[in-house]
Amino acid sequence: MHMHKFEKIWLTFGIGTLLVFLTTVGVGAFYMGTQPASCLVTIDPEKVRETAPFDNPGLRHIEGNKYELNIVTSAFAFTPNQIQIPKGAEVVINVTTTDVVHGFQVAGTNINMMVHPGYINTYTQKFDKTGEYLILCNEYCGAGHHLMSAKIEVVEQ
Repeated sequence: MHMHKFEKIWLTFGIGTLLVFLTTVGVGAFYMGTQPASCLVTIDPEKVRETAPFDNPGLRHIEGNKYELNIVTSAFAFTPNQIQIPKGAEVVINVTTTDVVHGFQVAGTNINMMVHPGYINTYTQKFDKTGEYLILCNEYCGAGHHLMSAKIEVVEQ
């Protein structure tokens, strides 16, 4: 079989690119331990409001400048829907839902999660800038979806 010079060049380039890509993914996944986000923590969606820490949702002080924020999403509402966080606080945000798939996005930050019934999503964020941040549901969840919002207010200590 005779191959043209340019076919050999492109074939070599394609195979080389594929090897570089697979090597990069392999090193990232196995050597560096990089993995996609996963929902490893589960919860019974029918007993969310009876299960700690979601039986008392809200901001909880852990130590120093570290806090834990537990939020429950349900039909067109975030509980709690108004949260005050001290400036400079490092907050571990835990979100779950009692009914359908919801989105959890905090405008102006990198916080963006898809919340599935039966799972707990966790994200850690440091709030260094005072002001108000809007929490939105960015997954259509029903007729009142457009009304689903909450507010985080970052205040001076």
